[in-house]
Amino acid sequence: MSAKLHVRSSRVPLAGLSVAALVLCAITPSHAQVEPETSAKFREASEAMRSGDLESAGDGFLAVVRAAPSFAEAHFNLGLVREEQGRLDEAVASFEKALTLKPRLHGANLFLGVARYKQNHFDQALAAVRKETAAYPKDAAAWMWEGVIQLAMDRPEDAAASLDKAASLAPDNVDVLYHRGQAHLLVSKNSYGRMFKADPKSWRVRQVLAEANADAERHLDAIAEYQEAIKLAPTQPGLHEELGSEFRNAGKPQEAEAAFERELEIDPYNVLARYKLGVLAIERNDGARAKELIEAALRQKPGLRHSDYNLGRAEMLLNQDESALKHLLQATTTETDPEVLEQSWFQLGIVYRRLRRMTEAQQAIATFQRLKSEEAEKSQEQLKRFKVQQDPEVAQPTDTGSKPE
Repeated sequence: MSAKLHVRSSRVPLAGLSVAALVLCAITPSHAQVEPETSAKFREASEAMRSGDLESAGDGFLAVVRAAPSFAEAHFNLGLVREEQGRLDEAVASFEKALTLKPRLHGANLFLGVARYKQNHFDQALAAVRKETAAYPKDAAAWMWEGVIQLAMDRPEDAAASLDKAASLAPDNVDVLYHRGQAHLLVSKNSYGRMFKADPKSWRVRQVLAEANADAERHLDAIAEYQEAIKLAPTQPGLHEELGSEFRNAGKPQEAEAAFERELEIDPYNVLARYKLGVLAIERNDGARAKELIEAALRQKPGLRHSDYNLGRAEMLLNQDESALKHLLQATTTETDPEVLEQSWFQLGIVYRRLRRMTEAQQAIATFQRLKSEEAEKSQEQLKRFKVQQDPEVAQPTDTGSKPE
């Protein structure tokens, strides 16, 4: 009698790491004659496994393999139970027996590798998981574990390649994405470490430090590091544009403008420096200069971020309300930044009012107010969830006010 295998989705808890769900549905090999009583016992053990009764599942699968020692899938299931129970030596023995009986049994090499990994036998773990990825190259869980093991072996470059493969197969798997990020972070750190060691006085070192400060929103520190980089490489393309961005973030528009201008002297094709100069011109209420610069940047690179909004604002300064209307309407349909989207509706309301289209002006302002209220509620809810995570006893809503513009 043939017996269908129904194995539960298995999760291996390991510091928050879970094995992707693996469901094995197979038919007992035709040459393995399984008695009806043994088949029934297998089904009972599978049900116990699904329900989390590992003791009954282990006893059941053990009875099955004793009655039908050539039943590879039963050895595999017994290995899964033993691994969940932390009885790793027994799990390894069961997986190896299953593989002896059926070398290409899906999942057996993967879970053998996981067990070996948990035993800190990384070479053996990697060898096993690589057999799984070779036999089943579309198994994202196997590629993920190959990367995890390589990380444990201090091989981040190899791990990044394996986890990139896993991410291509399971692009939304949070475990894959987490470990992939860790691998690439280590690759970056190692690369920067070698760079610092190779030439600690390089302008690249200063650039990396500046970028780290910028990412952490330490804008004054970032400015200082960019300035040091520029002393070492005064005509290096890109440095003045990055410095200008940090000056602007630090509320120093005059210094930002000077940096962007210098960037264009070094590299006349730097489209971002030209575009950012245009945005600065809007902030100075110089609509003609802003429009000239933004349109020139868009000729070089169409579709720059917030370009419809900024071009509309420049045209508003020039009282070119019909043109501004067109660009702001486009911004309300394409803009993904919530704050810029809100402002697009607000400015659109102003333009409609100038054009004496009062009904549409009221609708635009109403949309602006609705979006602003929704954003404030969202921010309030996020803050509430954060506080609950920090202190589970916090359960009452808090009045935090609206999100600042």
